[in-house]
Amino acid sequence: MRECPEAGVDELTRLVQAVLGSAKYRHVCEDVIRNVGSRELARRPNLKEAIKATKNKLHQVGAAYQAGRMDYDRWLDALGTTASSGDRQRFLQVCREVMKGHSSTRERADILDEFYARTLASLSGIRTVLDIACGLNPLAIPWMPLDRDLEYHAYDMYTDMVAFLSQFLDLAGVRGQAEARDVSRFPPTRRADLALILKSLPCMEQLDKSASVRLLEATNADHLLISFPVRSLGGRGKGMAQSYERQFLGLLAGKPWAFRRFEFSTELAFLVSK
Repeated sequence: MRECPEAGVDELTRLVQAVLGSAKYRHVCEDVIRNVGSRELARRPNLKEAIKATKNKLHQVGAAYQAGRMDYDRWLDALGTTASSGDRQRFLQVCREVMKGHSSTRERADILDEFYARTLASLSGIRTVLDIACGLNPLAIPWMPLDRDLEYHAYDMYTDMVAFLSQFLDLAGVRGQAEARDVSRFPPTRRADLALILKSLPCMEQLDKSASVRLLEATNADHLLISFPVRSLGGRGKGMAQSYERQFLGLLAGKPWAFRRFEFSTELAFLVSK
C-alpha cells in the first residue's frame, strides 16, 4: 500500500481534476471526490488505477441510482407550469413522475400516500427539516405532514441536483435551500425538528465505515426518520431487511434513544426520537 505524503497532494489534485473532467462525474461535489480519491491513492499502485477506482466507487454510491438522464430543465418547466396553474393534483402527479428519475425515490413513489402519513403521524409542529443525502426526495414535501411555516434544507453530492432542488423549493413556496456536501465527513449541524436519512446509510458505509455513527450522533434534530432498502437495485431482497435491521440496532446500541419501526413493501423505516 502506497504512502501519500507531500507528493500525494499533487496526485490528489490531478485525480480530482481527472474525475471532474469526465461527463459522468463532473457534477459530483469536490469534497466527495477528495474523500474517495485520497483513500484510493493510498490503496492503488498508480494514479491511473486510483482514478478508475474512484470513479467505480462514485458510481456505486451515486451514479447507479440515477435512472437515466437527469433532465432538470424539462422537469423545472413542467413543475413550474403546474405550480402556477393551481392544479394541485397535476402538480403532485408531476412531482411523482420526476421522483422516478432516481432509483431511491422511484421505489418510494408508489407508497408515498402512506409512507409519510404513517412514519410521521406521531409528530406535530415540524417546522425545520434536514433531508440528508436527499436525492430527489424533496419533491415528496407535498406528502409530508409538516407545519405550514416550513424551512427545509437538503443535502446531496451532486451540484446540478441541488441547484435543481433549490429552484424546486422556490417554486413550491418552501423556505430553505439545497447544498452540495460530503455528508459522510461533514454532517450538517443546523438545528432541526426532523432529519430525513432515507436509504443513504448503506452508501455512506461504502465511503467510510464510521460515517453512519458520526452522522447520527452529529445530526442536531429531535427526530430522525431513517430507512433502508429491502431489495437491491437488481431486485434481490433475500435477507436484506433483517441485515439492515441488525445494523440499525447496532448503531443505536448504548444510546438512550427511543424508536418506532415501520415496514413497507419497498422500505424498512425507523423513527428515532433523541
